[in-house]
Amino acid sequence: MLAVSGIAEITGMVRFLAFFDEAPSPEVMDLTFSHLWYFLPFGYLVTILIETPVLLVGLTRKLSLRQRLLCGVWLTACTYPIVVLVLPTLCYGQSRAMYLVIAETFAPLAECVLFWLAFRGNDTIDTREWIRSFGAIIVANLASFGIGEIINQNRWWGLF
Repeated sequence: MLAVSGIAEITGMVRFLAFFDEAPSPEVMDLTFSHLWYFLPFGYLVTILIETPVLLVGLTRKLSLRQRLLCGVWLTACTYPIVVLVLPTLCYGQSRAMYLVIAETFAPLAECVLFWLAFRGNDTIDTREWIRSFGAIIVANLASFGIGEIINQNRWWGLF
């Protein structure tokens, strides 16, 4: 019972690090683990709205339009919960910069691995096409990161 209580205390103290600078405002510091869960669907929707068009254009043409569209939804679905729920917990008490480095390295790397695992049996995809697709995944993640930072700086997430 003590372990469960300790876990509840830790998760209650978790703050969503992507929402504040090194000197956060008090209202942002009050975000709890339940706020992360509340934010998850909104952030996911915004992320796929940003990343999917990049992937539609950038992924190899050896994949159908439907496959590229599904990659836009699926790849983010695999990594986003880790970036929003797990990494803030692991990085609690660390600098926001450290969280961002870990999260923004993890997401595109994991998505490239997942993409490779899903399509490695496709013999029509050559090395150049793999590089193109991995580049598109990285650019898509950079785009969502950049737009997320603009949203964060303007405190637009306060609308939720």
